[in-house]
Amino acid sequence: MNRSIVRAPVHHLPPFAEHLTAWVKKNFVLCIAILLAAVTSCIIPPDAEYASYFDWKTLSCLFTVLAVVCALKNIRFFTFLARKIVKCTGNLRSATIALVYITFIGSMLIANDMALLTFLPLGYYVLSSTGKEKHMAPIFILQNIAANLGGMLTPFGNPQNLYLYSFFNIPTGEFVRIMLPTFLMAVLMITACCFLLPKESITIEERDVIRLNPKRTTLYLALFALAVIMVFRLIPYQLVLLLVPVVLLFADRRALRMVDYPLLLTFVCFFIFAGNMSRIPAVSQLLTTLMSLNPLVVSVLSCQVISNVPSAILLSRFTGDYTSLLLGVNIGGAGTIIASLASLITFREYTAHNPGKAKHYLAVFSAYNFAFLIILTVFALII
Repeated sequence: MNRSIVRAPVHHLPPFAEHLTAWVKKNFVLCIAILLAAVTSCIIPPDAEYASYFDWKTLSCLFTVLAVVCALKNIRFFTFLARKIVKCTGNLRSATIALVYITFIGSMLIANDMALLTFLPLGYYVLSSTGKEKHMAPIFILQNIAANLGGMLTPFGNPQNLYLYSFFNIPTGEFVRIMLPTFLMAVLMITACCFLLPKESITIEERDVIRLNPKRTTLYLALFALAVIMVFRLIPYQLVLLLVPVVLLFADRRALRMVDYPLLLTFVCFFIFAGNMSRIPAVSQLLTTLMSLNPLVVSVLSCQVISNVPSAILLSRFTGDYTSLLLGVNIGGAGTIIASLASLITFREYTAHNPGKAKHYLAVFSAYNFAFLIILTVFALII
């Protein structure tokens, strides 16, 4: 006797709902920022003082650097450079050191999130082409730590650096002096971790040949140099803000479309959130008291809960000790998966290649990151 099998109906979300869900997942931090800005705007209704919340120079610098980096990425400049370096290695340990150092240096020049978006695929390319995928978790995590901590040395290496550098008008020499000891300690620790990888021989074969266009490469590097000069306050930011989009409009419109506008909007929302929080008497009094006790520890702990960028924007309004705050929001990028926006990029990249291994990744990620967090915090407190 045949028995019909009754299957439960499969419910699919409407296309709009699916796109919205995907967008929210991709821009989770932005959604939180919008929510926080909206909630605090109900407490402190919009008024003329809102205009003072925004640091337009930070937003301008961030936009121009991101735009030029996108143009360089489109001609595969960073991949070309990284391949040349990695090809010089002959074993997994050396390749790991090369990948980590490329990410480390890249984060100083093109910001931590862009460094990861550029060099994590290279890490996957190296591992997949040599059959070493089992080492993906530790190598991706070391690249992630390198991106978060490598960017601490330069004002444009991390978004929070760019903001604090502009907000407190920190002299460039003093900025480097503040960050250099902790930066060197981070380099030492990351290098030591690379030696935990086995010294297995590998052979990397290029799947395609990259040929750079000399004219475009020269043009984009010149624009990048202008963006760097602007960050260091050597030329007016308004001039570069006008020049870069105009040039890219003719040279590479796609680069302008590729700019991480959600990141810029996230900054705008956090500016509103921080400005409103500073005008709530109870919150203002609490944060002022906490920051007067130990701004470095408070900023490190704040990053673990609300991430390093919003921590920098919020806490900058409650302390004049930019040395401790600067160290805190950079070291605080290690730790939890939400301590740095860049860490979510690495998590997405890893799980895309390794579905079902999220728990394994988070366990290894936590072990590495909290070790870095604790050691670097103690080191910064001692010095």
